[in-house]
This record gives sequence, C-alpha cells and structure tokens, in this order.
Amino acid sequence: MSTAMPFATDATLLSEVTAAVKTAGVTLRDRYTPHARGVSLDEVVAEIHANDDAVLDVLREPLLRSRPGSQWAEDELAGGALPPGEWWIVDPAEGNINHVHGMEDWAVTATLVRDNLPVLTVVHLPLTGDTYTAVAGGGAHLNDRPLKVSAKTDLGAALTGTGQARPGEDERTLRRIGDSVTAMLINGLVVRVSVPATMQLIHVAAGRTDAFWQFSDVRSGLVAGALLVSEAGGTVTDLAGEPWSTAGRDFLAAAPGIHTAALKVLAPIA
Repeated sequence: MSTAMPFATDATLLSEVTAAVKTAGVTLRDRYTPHARGVSLDEVVAEIHANDDAVLDVLREPLLRSRPGSQWAEDELAGGALPPGEWWIVDPAEGNINHVHGMEDWAVTATLVRDNLPVLTVVHLPLTGDTYTAVAGGGAHLNDRPLKVSAKTDLGAALTGTGQARPGEDERTLRRIGDSVTAMLINGLVVRVSVPATMQLIHVAAGRTDAFWQFSDVRSGLVAGALLVSEAGGTVTDLAGEPWSTAGRDFLAAAPGIHTAALKVLAPIA
C-alpha cells in the first residue's frame, strides 16, 4: 500500500515522533476525567476544542522540526487527496468525544504521509502507556512486539467493526452505515459500531478483530490504522477493491483470509 522511506532515516525519525507523541499524550492524560464534561452541545464542543488546542501546542513544532520540508494538514476532519509531498496528518485527541465523556477509548496519533500514502505512524494510548508504530516496509509493532493480523478465513467467524467518521454525516451515509451493519450481521459473527476508527484499526492490526470498514474519507481517522494493518499483513482497499490512499472515498481493512468475502458483502452498499 505504501512506499518505503529512506532506510537511514527510519529509526531516528520514528524515535523522534514517538517521543513527541508520548509527550503530547501526557498533556491529554492530564486533561482526562473519569466523568463527562459538558452538558450542552456548546459545552461539549468547547471541551473538544480545548483538548485539541492543548495537545497541538506541544506536538506541532516537534513534528515539523523532525522532518524538514514537511507540511501540516490543518483540518483533522478533512478528506481527499493532499498536494504532492510530505504531510503530517495528526489527531491530537483521536476519540475526543470519548475523552470528554469520561471513557477510555482515545489516543494521540501522528502519521507522515508522502504523496497520499502513509509511510510512518505512531498511535499512543496515554492511559495504558501502549504505543503502536509502523514504518512502510518495516512492519507494525505494539511497543516492541511485532503485530500480525488475524488468520481467519471464514467471514462467518469474523468479529468486524465500523462507525461514523464525523458528527453530522449526511443521511445517505448514515443509511449506508446502517445497511452495512445489517448485511455484516447476516454474513459475519459480531459487528462492533464505535468511534474512533483508529481504536478499532489497532485491533485489526493486532489480530484481535478481523475487519473494519468506513463510508468516509476523513484522513486523520484512517491513515494511522491503514499503515498499521498493512504492515501487520492485512489488506487495505477501498470498497471497489482498489488499493487505498487518502484520495479514496471509502475504506476496508481486513485480514487477507476474509477480505474478499467482506468486500462482496459491502461493495453493493457502497
């Protein structure tokens, strides 16, 4: 799926990015409470923005410094192809809605994308201390342990997942999500519907779940997981079965043994 980075820069850059993301994670962890913050929509949104701003204040400069000439993708909810070159796609609080509601499914992510393909990523879970990393051509890891996707070959035995990419999706997308969940419940074993995407995709990369799909092109929720799954031996495509990039309109990451079957179920809905 992705193009290899110059070997000499891999270890140094990954170390620098990991350190920066972990530092940012301390900021986000310190803002966490085990109870919900905000009652009205305006209050919830204000908490979300405050999280983003606090983390970006400590994350942006180290990442840009670590890769001279790289650029910053400003809108974390944006989708579609980026201009040529290297871009940082960052989610300072992936699963921000969970964070402000006192739940534990959230992380800090930073992914370097080159010509619309992810080439390096770090996903850090501040509450557990776990860090998922991948470099194009270098495999995927949880802390120091290599990751490998599921060996399942029967969709009927598969644990799969999906979810919305952003608040306020259009009605057609919401209906496709519902139709796809129904179809996968009929053809698979169990379907998890949750956010954020990255927290589901790390499970696909680790072989804990078998597939994740999304009707969306929100880059920040997909690039980290796409590289992790690909480097862990998974198959990452759009719902037409073509290799995925940030230009893709939809997304499927799956264990190779069930990818074709999952695609057969989901493609008619896309």
